[in-house]
Amino acid sequence: MTWEYALIAGLVVGLIIGALVMRFGNRKLRQQTALQQELNKNKAELEAYRQELVSHFSHSAELLEKMAQDYRQFQKHMIKSSTALLPDMATSDNPFSYINYKPVSSASEQEQLSANIPPRDYSEGASGLFRPERKD
Repeated sequence: MTWEYALIAGLVVGLIIGALVMRFGNRKLRQQTALQQELNKNKAELEAYRQELVSHFSHSAELLEKMAQDYRQFQKHMIKSSTALLPDMATSDNPFSYINYKPVSSASEQEQLSANIPPRDYSEGASGLFRPERKD
């Protein structure tokens, strides 16, 4: 009966040792763990890159807005100074007289402006094959 207990204990110890060897000695499992760690690292790098990209574009938008404001201020200054310094000059000779527009602030105003102006390549009448023939 003692040898039966020893046999069962040896079998259990062997199973435990075999499971540990398979768990820590398996090359595929180590590769899978390494790949999982690399994937997690790459995901973290990608998220950091996305955050950097968002930050870059928001900063660029702020700079563009500031540049547009400075440009509008410069235009107002040039119009004001050209009319003040050259009061006798005719409007057609004033180099800044063409700047008499109001900046478009909304998309609907932009659409209205573009709807009123025909495209530059638009022809007034029919031409080519579809031109109606004249009856003289």
